[in-house]
Amino acid sequence: MARLCPLFSGSSGNSCYIGNEEEGILIDAGRSAKQIENALKNNGLDIASVKAIFVTHEHSDHIKGLRVLASRHNIKVYATEGTLSALEDMGELNDKFPYEALNPNGSEAAGMIVKAFPTSHDCRESCGYTVRTSDGRRVAVATDLGYISDEVRAAVSGCDTVVIESNHDVNMLQNGDYPYILKRRVLSDSGHLSNDSCARELSNFVKNGTTRIILAHLSAHNNIPQLAYITSQSALLSAGMVEKRDFLLAVAPSENLSGSMIF
Repeated sequence: MARLCPLFSGSSGNSCYIGNEEEGILIDAGRSAKQIENALKNNGLDIASVKAIFVTHEHSDHIKGLRVLASRHNIKVYATEGTLSALEDMGELNDKFPYEALNPNGSEAAGMIVKAFPTSHDCRESCGYTVRTSDGRRVAVATDLGYISDEVRAAVSGCDTVVIESNHDVNMLQNGDYPYILKRRVLSDSGHLSNDSCARELSNFVKNGTTRIILAHLSAHNNIPQLAYITSQSALLSAGMVEKRDFLLAVAPSENLSGSMIF
């Protein structure tokens, strides 16, 4: 049975395991290699089961452990052409591990098909991913979104499970201590998705077949997990949907120590 296990989520680092007990992939490697290895172990997974790392973009909270982890275990790395170019410029690629650009028709890894879709973020060429698991499930990972485009909607439509950004509460951000220029960046169309913007999309996801929703990449400064949860829950209930019948909703922890978030 396929498993989805968010290992880390948020501004301090992001990494998510998708697969089964024998083999799987990581989406991003945004904490140190040692932390990722330990997180996998704490959740009953072995680093040897990781057959590939798919990178969404080159910001440090998504690639901090990439070079060391991939080099140490000879794990293949996939990313868009733009992201690979950025990683090369940053010195994050070397000859100790294989890497290649994503196949537009889908890249095969660990018995799964992984396809990218473009996202709006302030980097070279960011993307989200849909994953068709070996048992036929479809999972989408869509974080670091300035907004949800039609391309994102089309990619996510029909996925059984969606990991979606619910980064900040707008009021907390506007009244917080971030400098003005950073507030503008977060709120822009190439920044991050707010709780309200995320919540507005969820009823359509559920109508199109999504039954499990994981809110991810929460800001440690401008959000609270319970606030993100209530905002999305309220939107879904207001649309006439019943929790635990039509949908399951959860918030990805900043660090998963228990395995309780595995679906």
